[in-house]
Amino acid sequence: MTYNVRLNVQSDSLNAWPYRKDKLASVILFHQVNIVGVQEALPEQMDDLRERLTKYKSLGVGREDGKNKGEYSAIFYDTARLEVLQSQTFWLSQTPGIAGSKGWDAAITRIVTWSKFKDKKTKKIFFHFNTHFDHIGPEARRESAKMVLQKVKEIAGNSPVVFTGDFNSRPSDEPIKIITDKNNPLHLTDTKEISQTPHYGPTGTFNGFQPTERDDDPIDYIFVKGKWQVLNHATISETWGGRFASDHFAVFAAILL
Repeated sequence: MTYNVRLNVQSDSLNAWPYRKDKLASVILFHQVNIVGVQEALPEQMDDLRERLTKYKSLGVGREDGKNKGEYSAIFYDTARLEVLQSQTFWLSQTPGIAGSKGWDAAITRIVTWSKFKDKKTKKIFFHFNTHFDHIGPEARRESAKMVLQKVKEIAGNSPVVFTGDFNSRPSDEPIKIITDKNNPLHLTDTKEISQTPHYGPTGTFNGFQPTERDDDPIDYIFVKGKWQVLNHATISETWGGRFASDHFAVFAAILL
């Protein structure tokens, strides 16, 4: 699952985090996901999620200092199913190893958190990357797309990969075209495109806390690389009294290695 949880801002009024946190955690718990990449989670939101997702542990750092300041692009994983072998964060900038660095024309600092997992059930190894691309800078999104493909190859080699995130890009936009370009041996595949059962739910993934999604195109994706089967794919759009758990819908895929 990939889930932009919407940062905690008081101006969201009745859509602010204190009114949503139980609902959002319930989406993850109900769908029994093994791994979920979250975006926009501030430190106090990470604490709230850890408190509610008791069978999960989290990986990641705050993007501003590489510790606990600013938004996380964190990974929550089911400890009963998955074992962490390695995990790190890099910055989407010309200096990816420098905490807090900002790249190209990005409005704010952007990161990728990744982990090398061992599936306790099958003993297979795979990598999970999670990110949130910039919402303003087109150059930053383009260069970030190129960087993540290189980093996936550099870090994961030929191992299977899952890549989740809010890419702030539609399928027809340049960053997604770069990521999914089949002429590039480094490309990733959108799980929606290879799902064995038809996509379930809305096609758009951003609702903006409005009664319906803002657009028919997604900006949140689950990509894969390697010998994965995608059993199903969905955009999760439940409401509670007409209110959503976030201003984005969760995107869900059941995948088999």
